[in-house]
Amino acid sequence: MADDLFSVKDQIVLISGASRGIGRGIAQAFADRGSVVVITGRIAETLEETARQLGQSGAQVHAKVCDAADAKALQRLADDVVAQFGRIDTLVNCAGVNKRMRVEQYDEATYDYITNINIRGAFFLSLAVGRHMIRARSGNQINIDSINSHRPLRRVAPYAMSKAAMSHMTRSLAMEWGEYGVRVNAVAPGFIATDLAKPLLANPAIDQWRRNNTPLGRVGTPEDIAAACLFLASRAASYITGHVLYVDGGTTCGLFWPLDV
Repeated sequence: MADDLFSVKDQIVLISGASRGIGRGIAQAFADRGSVVVITGRIAETLEETARQLGQSGAQVHAKVCDAADAKALQRLADDVVAQFGRIDTLVNCAGVNKRMRVEQYDEATYDYITNINIRGAFFLSLAVGRHMIRARSGNQINIDSINSHRPLRRVAPYAMSKAAMSHMTRSLAMEWGEYGVRVNAVAPGFIATDLAKPLLANPAIDQWRRNNTPLGRVGTPEDIAAACLFLASRAASYITGHVLYVDGGTTCGLFWPLDV
């Protein structure tokens, strides 16, 4: 009999921000391993096409449109998923946005846009799903954090702030919900080769800087992040909660020293 310690087969998995990039990679990984996957995002056409593509191999992938900044819509989303499938075993909070500029150039609208999705939306989706998990006395949540929560880069202040808040949200919910058997963890990606990041990484100066600051050398992939999520969602991680797992090739280990002495 195969050991199911790392299995996610037959789990009901809800993933926000899954239309592309890291979220899509996570959805693909769960779908390929027998989970029933519900993906959510703001743009119906893109979301439905993603679900169609991910389901081509026979996987069960369902699309539900929802605005990550609308708390009431997030509660309806969680209620709808539970009504349709009976439970939610795993939530992956992956919806996120960023806009790069000098910190003094951010206006109120841009700040609100970033923080409403990155932390307000994540918080209220966690609560919406958490209410069902508390009643079931089972479940786990995985928040997609960032190395910016630990070592913020320049030109992304609101984004870094929102991710630092996500780290503490992860720990706070883990403290609150452990008594109900609900685990809450986070995965903090480093430099990941998504479609949005590729133009930035194509800059030779930025790519060299990334290499210098990544002990493992290579750029990460959505599959690297998905692998961490699969582990945290499995029985193998049943005694892990409140943890932020850095999947960054070693970027947060320390600072690059440019001399060989």
